Amino acid sequence: MNSETKKLIDEAVKRLKSYERREYQAYIAIEYFEGNARKTESVMGWGREALKLGMKEIETGIRCIHRYKDAGRKRTEDKIETLSEDIRQIVDPQTQADPSMKSGTLTYTRATAKAVREALIKDKGYSDKELPCENTIGNILNRLGYNLKRVLKAKPAKKIKEVDEIFENVWKVNKASDENPNSLRISIDAKAKLNIGNFSRGGKSRDMEAKESRRPRYEPYSKTCSLRYSECFNWIFNFFGTSLETSDFIADCIESWWRENLGAYMGIEELVINLDNSPNSSGRRTQFLKRMTEFSDKYNIKVRLIYYPPYHSKYNAIERCWGRLEEHWNGEMLDSITKAIEWAKSMTWKGINPIVHLCEKIYEIGVKLTLKEMEPYEDRIIRSKLLLKWDVTIEPLGG
Repeated sequence: MNSETKKLIDEAVKRLKSYERREYQAYIAIEYFEGNARKTESVMGWGREALKLGMKEIETGIRCIHRYKDAGRKRTEDKIETLSEDIRQIVDPQTQADPSMKSGTLTYTRATAKAVREALIKDKGYSDKELPCENTIGNILNRLGYNLKRVLKAKPAKKIKEVDEIFENVWKVNKASDENPNSLRISIDAKAKLNIGNFSRGGKSRDMEAKESRRPRYEPYSKTCSLRYSECFNWIFNFFGTSLETSDFIADCIESWWRENLGAYMGIEELVINLDNSPNSSGRRTQFLKRMTEFSDKYNIKVRLIYYPPYHSKYNAIERCWGRLEEHWNGEMLDSITKAIEWAKSMTWKGINPIVHLCEKIYEIGVKLTLKEMEPYEDRIIRSKLLLKWDVTIEPLGG
């Protein structure tokens, strides 16, 4: 083989990849070097083992498939099977949704890599020797989708001094509920009102031909729609309302969800509800507390209302669904309640679709109890000694 031929063959080899390169090299070995892999290697500089494999593939007609993804050094979370799940259990309670609501997957966490590593040793039983360094823990957190920076929904206008104590209480109560087979934890929140009309979503849809709005963007064309999500583990219950978001609306959503799923929760004795401190569901809202007390008595279940601190509602687990919903229907003109509901139904969260209901009941604002009317309900309510309005427990009358 002269130098010109060798040069042309080398140029051709460089243009090929994977099995095609191996097959071409094998044909050259057979044609020019009598199928001798060692001789081909010494002249052409190609790997002997690859040549043998290529000639074997030609002989048998069977192509070998390499599993390159299994080659090389395994990641720490692949070597320690339980590590990823243990990290999620530690970090999730300290994680908030994307405050801009522009992403359904972006999350931020208060937990540092150092704190996570210490928690793995203290709470999960890992030894210092078997765990990787802090930098590697940080890389694992990034791969699991957690962004290691503290981001607030808004800059607190008034930061109360009990923020850390409230967070500690939330994590403690939630953990106890998750570990108790007779306790069920849900997360609820109300989304800001959604204007329904042909100006919705900026006045354009993402069709091939965008539909321009016929009215100014901010001129109401249809009734506004209040939304409420309830989360039970991975299940999402979405309640659309055509009236106002009030304490009664929130209570009706909770009772409707419970009544619909009563058969699945026959052994549940305690319902832990994670909420933000919104005006209509706060620990001081008389009408909401009245309705929750009536709910507790009606279904003979202990109710515990656990609140997040002011301006930190994005840490409530259900908030992560809002970004996913905004991402899902972004660019679509929601010109009717029916269309909004259908879009909400087609959203997926952790591989499942939400259960969506429409509530057309009319609610009145300003419903509240006087101090005297509230007395029998307050006698039933047990408040945390240190966190009076952030941890409220209601025992059923027959409990």
